[in-house]
Amino acid sequence: MLKRPLALFAGLVLSCSSLLAQAADTLKVSAIPDEAPTELLRKFKPLGEYLEQKLGMKVEFVPVSDYPAVVEALATDRLDMAWLGGFTFVQANLKSQETKGSIPPTPLVQREQDAKFTSKFITANPEIESLADLKGKTFAFGSISSTSGSLMPRYFMLKDDNIKPETYFSRVAYSGAHDATAAWVQAGKVDAGVLNASVWDKLVASGKVDTNKVKVFATTPSYYDYNWTVRGSLDPALKAKIKQAFLDLDPAKPGDKAILDLQAASRFIETSPDNYKGIEEAARAAELLK
Repeated sequence: MLKRPLALFAGLVLSCSSLLAQAADTLKVSAIPDEAPTELLRKFKPLGEYLEQKLGMKVEFVPVSDYPAVVEALATDRLDMAWLGGFTFVQANLKSQETKGSIPPTPLVQREQDAKFTSKFITANPEIESLADLKGKTFAFGSISSTSGSLMPRYFMLKDDNIKPETYFSRVAYSGAHDATAAWVQAGKVDAGVLNASVWDKLVASGKVDTNKVKVFATTPSYYDYNWTVRGSLDPALKAKIKQAFLDLDPAKPGDKAILDLQAASRFIETSPDNYKGIEEAARAAELLK
């Protein structure tokens, strides 16, 4: 009588073990949706294939709907790794601290330019030459959780020009992504907007923005921004392998250069949590963190 139940139980255990092994052999990766979903997938595909080869495991890209979804998934160990902005790293770090016993996420690498990143203020209005010309005009940020499309431009406007967007502009809008901000400005949906320098350069190079219509009229001071971050509880040996895989990308090798070009990177360098303390301070000063 006991043989059948025991056999069923054994089968169930084997089945669960198989599923767990399968999950353990898959690195789940995502990214803040700072560009169109199709563009994020296009950029990630060669990198994912490279990581699979280097790590000897499946790498799966998991699209998300918004910035908070990435923060929540990484902080609660539903993602293994994510491409974050400086602000979303800070949010994920603080979110993990809310869970007792949780290990904070670990930023592994950043692109070389992310140590000195900037945001570009753009307009299609020929009369606008500076932030002073924007008083009473309409303005667009990207996502409210974007470091380069919201937080740092807001922080520098408050710090350097005593501009509080909600009272200085006639209307403040959030496009949700850097490429969308550029499209809004070019179409005249808003008088001006701000987006990160890397996306601006890419849009100009690809002809997706008409520089006869849209111009840069101001640039922020530099700050730390994007990084590849892994969940804190990820196996330390795997963390080390992932970091080394990024550091091994060599622009002198055609295959590696193609991956780096899609990431808008000359190369990747190591980073650390301390690099983003200034971002947290800026977020509190701009009242985007309590």
